[in-house]
Amino acid sequence: MDIPVKKIVKLLADDQAPELRAAALHVLAELGLKDAEILAAIAAKLDDDDDIVREAAIVATGKLKQTKSLQKLLDRIKRGGVEGGLASEAAAKLGAEGVKGLRDILHKVAPGVRKTVAAALTGAVATNPEAAIAVLTDADSSVATAAANSMVNRIPTMSAEHKKSLAEALVAVATNKKAKLLAPAEFTVLRVLSALNDPSTADVLWARTQAPYPVELRAQALHAVGGWLDNPTKEQWKRLFACAAETNFQIAAPALALLGRMTVTDKQLGDWVGLLHAPDMAARRLGIEKIGDRDTAAVAAGLMEQSKHADRVLQELAQARLGQLSHGRKALVAALLNADSMEDLWRLARIIAPFGKTLAPAVRAEIVEHLSKEIEAESHRGDPLLFLLKEADPAALRDDLFEKAVAMRKKKAYPAAVLYLKWLARDPAIGFPIRLELAMCGLKVSSKDVSHDSRNNDPSLRHFSHVITQDAAQVQAEVEKAKWLDDADLFYLGFHFAEQYQHEKAFGAAVLQHLLKAFPKSKLAPSAKNKLKTVVL
Repeated sequence: MDIPVKKIVKLLADDQAPELRAAALHVLAELGLKDAEILAAIAAKLDDDDDIVREAAIVATGKLKQTKSLQKLLDRIKRGGVEGGLASEAAAKLGAEGVKGLRDILHKVAPGVRKTVAAALTGAVATNPEAAIAVLTDADSSVATAAANSMVNRIPTMSAEHKKSLAEALVAVATNKKAKLLAPAEFTVLRVLSALNDPSTADVLWARTQAPYPVELRAQALHAVGGWLDNPTKEQWKRLFACAAETNFQIAAPALALLGRMTVTDKQLGDWVGLLHAPDMAARRLGIEKIGDRDTAAVAAGLMEQSKHADRVLQELAQARLGQLSHGRKALVAALLNADSMEDLWRLARIIAPFGKTLAPAVRAEIVEHLSKEIEAESHRGDPLLFLLKEADPAALRDDLFEKAVAMRKKKAYPAAVLYLKWLARDPAIGFPIRLELAMCGLKVSSKDVSHDSRNNDPSLRHFSHVITQDAAQVQAEVEKAKWLDDADLFYLGFHFAEQYQHEKAFGAAVLQHLLKAFPKSKLAPSAKNKLKTVVL
């Protein structure tokens, strides 16, 4: 079909409506015809009285690459505004002449217009990458930023070949040791490299994840490598962990995000443990999440550090993992047995208590031994240990302490035996044998002052009263079997209960009779006989 071009050109006449003239210009631009008459008509419209016509003429000039109108475009750029922006884009399409013209006026126009020119120059990246990169690394940060914004927006529309050539050019600029980039230029170049998302730029990006590069640049580099990082090299692992352990969260956050996607391997276990000692809480939480189930001494030590941290969430996470690990339980018990303060003792005892039943017999025996030392030292430091052992196995604890008490009594260490028995007596439900043992050992350490007030305040006599109520005959039998009770003990015991009533009076008389039988030559025998004479059963 023949296109009536001349008729379209006639539509550019001044007597036509502005909208019609503008439409005609758009059609001619799309047709791509470069007839001298057409080009002259379009060039004439650059000075049209109506702005929509001028704007359409500027666009058409760029599309038809009408280099003869370059100067008019440059003049229009200097004025700024919408037409200035369109003129910049059009000039960039005029090839080397247009790019040169734009570069020449870049720093001669107003600061606001420079951004427009810079953005337009990036449009020549496919045909003139050097010019585009030059504006990207311009000393004026506003110019460079505008160029970077524009170039990033253009990347999705670029062909794979153009992207590759741009990446190569940017890498060459970034690694040029003879002309090192300034910090602002580094950032804009890195931003475009990040947008390209090309693994071939890895070395440049990884190098900029470390100090002494500025924080913003390093953070940008970390975000960039995250786009395609899947299987880091040994050096990349090292850099990731170093960034994750940074005090600056701008650096730590992207590194932690990358590490969160990675699979833990035995080779990097030491580095993962390092996260448990990082300054940032997010790093420590990630460490617990990733390696909290690894049953090693190093992991347990790292978790132990978190278990006493001020952050409650961190504490609870670490404590839950410690209880599930063999090394974790050992570490907790070791810390418990070496704790300096009561606060630490109670904290650790409460952590261990939920899994106390699973402690190995040897570990439990070690805790009992420490409890024994605290009991004999009459120290309240034994309270947390007692709590832990009661929570784990109250029956076993009772048997252990009773056995210790009996062993002390057999060694005639009666005060120590009483200490063990008193700890057992904290439980009001202690059985008959323990209370009787406490009564008899207490009798050994009693002052045996027979005054009324003294006897009424003697705990050993109160314990005897309690067990006599339960089974007087059994108490009498045990007292008579206890060869370690001497005449003074028996006299004091019998004297007191002989003054009581009913079954207690009978028990007291029986004890005095036993005294006369067991110690007939005792100096207390006459007193015992005299007391018996006063007893009315």
